[in-house]
Amino acid sequence: MVMGDVRTATDVLVIGGGPGGYVAAIRAAQHGLDTILVERDAVGGTCLNYGCIPSKAFITATDLAHEANHGERMGVEADASVNMTSLVEWKDEVVDQLTGGVEQLCKANGVNLIEGMATFIDDDAVRVAHAGEGQGSESIQFEHAIVATGSRPIEVPGFEFDDDQIWSSQDALAADSIPEKLLVVGAGYIGMELSTTFAKAGSDVTVIEMLEDALPAYQDDVSRVIRERAEDLGIEFAFNERVSSWKEEGNGVAVITESEGGEETVYETDYVLVAVGREPVSDALELEEIGLETDDRGFLETDDYTRTDLEHIMAVGDVAGEPMLAHKASAEGIVAAGVAAGRPVALDQQVIPAAVFTDPEVATVGLTEQEAEHKGFDPVVGTMPLRASGRAQTMAEQKGFVRVVADTDTKFVLGGQIVAPEASELIGEVALAIEMGAKLEDLTMTVHTHPTLSEAIMEAAEHAQDQAIHTLNR
Repeated sequence: MVMGDVRTATDVLVIGGGPGGYVAAIRAAQHGLDTILVERDAVGGTCLNYGCIPSKAFITATDLAHEANHGERMGVEADASVNMTSLVEWKDEVVDQLTGGVEQLCKANGVNLIEGMATFIDDDAVRVAHAGEGQGSESIQFEHAIVATGSRPIEVPGFEFDDDQIWSSQDALAADSIPEKLLVVGAGYIGMELSTTFAKAGSDVTVIEMLEDALPAYQDDVSRVIRERAEDLGIEFAFNERVSSWKEEGNGVAVITESEGGEETVYETDYVLVAVGREPVSDALELEEIGLETDDRGFLETDDYTRTDLEHIMAVGDVAGEPMLAHKASAEGIVAAGVAAGRPVALDQQVIPAAVFTDPEVATVGLTEQEAEHKGFDPVVGTMPLRASGRAQTMAEQKGFVRVVADTDTKFVLGGQIVAPEASELIGEVALAIEMGAKLEDLTMTVHTHPTLSEAIMEAAEHAQDQAIHTLNR
């Protein structure tokens, strides 16, 4: 029997249960607002179920196997291998535990979870089609709505994900075996993370990139370290090429690429992982019903309070534009909930760190030297090469660096770039320095534990003041 259309009302309606949506819903409920969270797939969104968490589980496991197999210099001898079936089972256990935890937190904070697909029917109401055959729908009227529908992998024409041998990042993280050969399309952060992971697991990996280097969004010296390390792992690169077509070839596929000059190259592989970026999920909301328009890329434009052109409808996370990062989504979710509750909150876009979990990791926050100059600062830069770090040496890690950017006159910290093991953890100190308005001397006068990688931040700040001890001053 099909249920009839039920009508419900709430203070805050959140559409999408990813790191932006569920955080917004919990915080709104903590503010004392009646809150409904609608999620059509799984609470936790892409990040928790198919992206951030699963990929880091894969990275941790393959790093462990790789380090065990390459520890001869330290006197460690091992013959480790990756059992993909067991790895996927463990990854799924981690995901299930975390998604279950999010659901419990939502319920414990009084958030009403509804599984279904929400579409706007008016500027103060949505219709939710419940998941499951014959479950009917309901209309929900709201005072405030927070759109947190996230993003999905971009498909390359002719390389649609409905073909078994064409993988999205989600498909790669659910693979039941390690391919002998893997061709990765795209050398951005997703492509490089998964290329490194599968190379360490034992795949012969080739990366096709239409631009001139890996991690093209980063500075040249950052990209160079990551590319050279990837090449050490056996990853082969083909730059300035784009995929044009593919065909089945035996048990695998043959992929045809085209250079800028029109020259074609054929690559034989078992699977093709397409990792050319992500696009916002905004096309299923029926925004035209409420007069909201997206930009030409499908993003909803928002102000510093996460508000769209309709002030009572907010957008957070990937659907609200770059940078498409889970922690940025959560920060926006907290702001959106505060706005709905009438609290004095606003976004601070200056201090949003970014990390790439390659080998070594890359993490950045704030301004680069060039960006600081463009904004009118006279920047001073301090650098600590990893080869001068005692802790890095004991980890057999010499490639990479820590760089701190500050203003010459005021010595305020403006940004930082780190290429090192655990860079994703280390960048928090630089982010805090920017947020609190710290100066270079605040970093240098803070006593850091020895021997640690974090000392490199202190040393980089000393270098910016021509006071470096463990590396040569300018």
